[in-house]
Amino acid sequence: MIKPELTDYKRPEKLSEYPQATCYKAGHLVTKNSGWRSKRPVVNTDKCVGCFRCYMYCPDGVIFKKDGKVDIDYDFCKGCGICVKTCPITAIQMEDE
Repeated sequence: MIKPELTDYKRPEKLSEYPQATCYKAGHLVTKNSGWRSKRPVVNTDKCVGCFRCYMYCPDGVIFKKDGKVDIDYDFCKGCGICVKTCPITAIQMEDE
């Protein structure tokens, strides 16, 4: 059986109909989830150009702007590494906890 809300989906036709940001805003998470993480992303702020691709792709919305660069809220970061994969200049690297 198909769920009714899935049949109502309409594919975006214009760029303005696509989401403008991550689905969650940092600070809206209420339970810290970093305890099981084995690696964490570390930003090289000297190398970061502030393109904010990592911000756009972060599934938990834990990346935020600080002094024109990105910073990470490690209390809620899962360590998934998506930010590392999306950084076009490799300014983010995964490090062991």
